[in-house]
Amino acid sequence: MNARDDLPVLRTLRELAEVVQSTPHLYVRWSQGPQADEAIAESRDGLTGIRLPGLSANPLDVEPWWEDRSAELWVARRLYDYSHLPRDKGEGVRPWVLRGRVGGRGPDNEPLVRDVKPIGWIGESVIEEARRAVQEQERAREWGPMRRRAR
Repeated sequence: MNARDDLPVLRTLRELAEVVQSTPHLYVRWSQGPQADEAIAESRDGLTGIRLPGLSANPLDVEPWWEDRSAELWVARRLYDYSHLPRDKGEGVRPWVLRGRVGGRGPDNEPLVRDVKPIGWIGESVIEEARRAVQEQERAREWGPMRRRAR
């Protein structure tokens, strides 16, 4: 990984959606960033501590079944699903976009990405915009970020 924490910042949902639509095989990772991740180069299973063959990330590619729906709403949903991670994982954790090669699947079936190329940070304003976009949906009351902790 050629880690750089001085990456460009994607500041709007539209900007992120345009990058996702123009560049296939992008992922979002919630961590302290490429430089911090370069030191570990792989994730660990939270339950067992087993080293995983790559960095845990979530795909941003718009799936064909999404049809003609907004790419912005797709990306908003992908971000919203994991927007709890900065609170759960601690200070300095934030989302960033990367490209890479899938080296396997993690215990939640998430891609484990290797040969990582950092693309850009996702600004906090994008997370807020994503939250609003999801909350505007008809079934938003039934929806929420994915969580592992017991409530």
